[in-house]
Formats: sequence, C-alpha cells, structure tokens
Amino acid sequence: MPYKYVRIAGNRRQVGQALGKLARPLMSAYLNQSGTWEALRPWRGHAYVAELGQQARAALPQVWEELEGLADGLRMPVEDVLLWNCRGDLLHSTGDGCTSVALRAADGSRWIGHNEDGDPYLYGRCHLVDVALDDAPGYLSFYYPGSLPGHTFGANRAGLVQTINNLRTRQRHAGVPRMLLARAVLDCTTLDEATDLLRDTPRSGGFHHTLGSASDPRLISAEVTPGAVSFLEIGTRYGHANHMVHRETRGQPQVITESSRERQNRIDGIVDGWSPETGSTDLLAALHDTLGALPILRTDAKDPDGENTLATAVFEIRDEEVALRVYDRKTKADIALDVMSDPD
Repeated sequence: MPYKYVRIAGNRRQVGQALGKLARPLMSAYLNQSGTWEALRPWRGHAYVAELGQQARAALPQVWEELEGLADGLRMPVEDVLLWNCRGDLLHSTGDGCTSVALRAADGSRWIGHNEDGDPYLYGRCHLVDVALDDAPGYLSFYYPGSLPGHTFGANRAGLVQTINNLRTRQRHAGVPRMLLARAVLDCTTLDEATDLLRDTPRSGGFHHTLGSASDPRLISAEVTPGAVSFLEIGTRYGHANHMVHRETRGQPQVITESSRERQNRIDGIVDGWSPETGSTDLLAALHDTLGALPILRTDAKDPDGENTLATAVFEIRDEEVALRVYDRKTKADIALDVMSDPD
C-alpha cells in the first residue's frame, strides 16, 4: 500500500510527539515544495494567527496540547506548526480537495465513502494512524505529515465517523482553526455531541463534515463556516465536493473551482441513480469515476487545483460496528480495519 499503518498510544502530548516524529524526516522537503507554505509565510508572526492560537487553547486545551506535542516531535516552532494547521483559515484557496458520498441502505446499514484529494507530492507519503488516548475514545485517521489528524477521513472507537471536504470560504473570523475543530470531533462519542461542538465553537474557517455513528441511524451533512452552520440529515443518498450547496450557506462568499463544480454535478448524477439496495461496490465505483475532463478520481499531474486522489475510504456503519476499507487508486489494493475493536 502507498501509505503505512501505524499505532500510537499515550497522553495528548505523547501522541502529538509521535505524530511529529513520523513526519519529521519528510517535513522540510514537503514544505519547501509547497506553494501553500510559500503563501503562508507572510502570516508568520501576525497578530491574527496568535489570536487563532489563543482561541484554540481556550476552547480545545487537549487538542492544543497535541499540537504542542506535534511541534516538539517535528522539532519546529509551535508558531510555525500552528500556522501550517491554519492554512485553510488564512488562505481563501488551498490544495485540499476531496469528494464524499453517503448512503442509507435497505438493511439499516449506513455507508460513507470519501476520496482524500491533496498535494500530489504526498502520494505514498502519508499514514493511517491508529491512536489510543488516555482520556478519549481513540481514533483511526488518514494522517498528512505535520497536520493534526481529523481533517481527512477517520472514525473513533465510540463509533463516530467523519469525512472532511475543503470549503474555500472568503470569510475570516477570529475563532478556532478548522483543522483543530475537526480533530476535536473525533473525541466526541455521539452525533449530537459532534454537532453541538461544531455549532457552538467559534470558527475561523470552513469545512464540510459528513458524519455517521454506530449508535445512531442518522447520517449528517454539515457545512460549517465562520459565518454560519448548516446541518442536513441525509435521506437515502448524498454527494458533496468542495463548495457550499446547502440552502442556508450557499450564498456565503466562497471560491468555487471548475473541478469542484464538475465533481459536484457528476456525483449528484451518480447518486441520483442509487437505490437502498446499493452497496459498497457502487460507492467505490462512484469515487473512482473518471468521466469528464475534471473527474471525481483525480490523477492528472496538471490538475487545475493542484490536487490528486491520495486514498479512497469506504466506511460501513452498523449498530455497534464500524468497518473501514481504504483503497489505493493505482493498484486497487485495499486494507480492511475494524474501527471499534481495540488494537492488539
């Protein structure tokens, strides 16, 4: 597989340190080739970034401790690691894409599928991290080097599932950075706890969250931005790309790329043909669809958003059970994991 599976255990700081050590050999070369890091450099030392850090420390002290541990493990200043984890809050358009789909099946199972689209440099350089924490359920997540887990796809041992799509909002409000908030969702034990957290926490950036739970029959599409939050309970089927489409939020200032527009139109057409008998094969086929000049499966080195599909995840959610299967776009190889069971 092009990504390694790694187990980590400890307190918040120890987990952050371990994540940093995983990324340390790559981090310098990764940032040096990153146009996003270049665009962020003028924000170094800016009072607004310090304010985002203060908001995060106040609202999410445990997650902040992980960030400090991450900086320690990376051997980077915590100010730079905070800056990197605030990239979507500071820049109106970043190279984090993604497409998500969701389905409620006739037998009561729920399915969430997700393409993790990001910097093509990271293909084969990411990890699946299986994290056991002293004071939270623990989680399994796709991990970008130097970024707190949670802003990609993941699930925790309480059975909560989350996939994230980038929203390119043009707003900036002082609040908790979106990546730290997404990480905090993986500490929640119920859908209601997760939606309360997203609604009630001051937000500085925007994400789309697809949420499910082994203890709740609902699937939820959440568009979470600095200016508004919208929760939509998914009926039978749903697809989402990288711009706001909910009635309550779609009028907010945002960047809609041609790729996001094309993928949204295509995924809408695909899921409209699904039925309650649709299964995992159909979800995977939708996420690996290559129709059109700007397809859902993104493999073009000249992708206009600078993104390629790094991995595809399919979650099967049943009562008290979550199974995850992660696929590689090139080899079609996959790894299957039982999220809610304790690691050996």
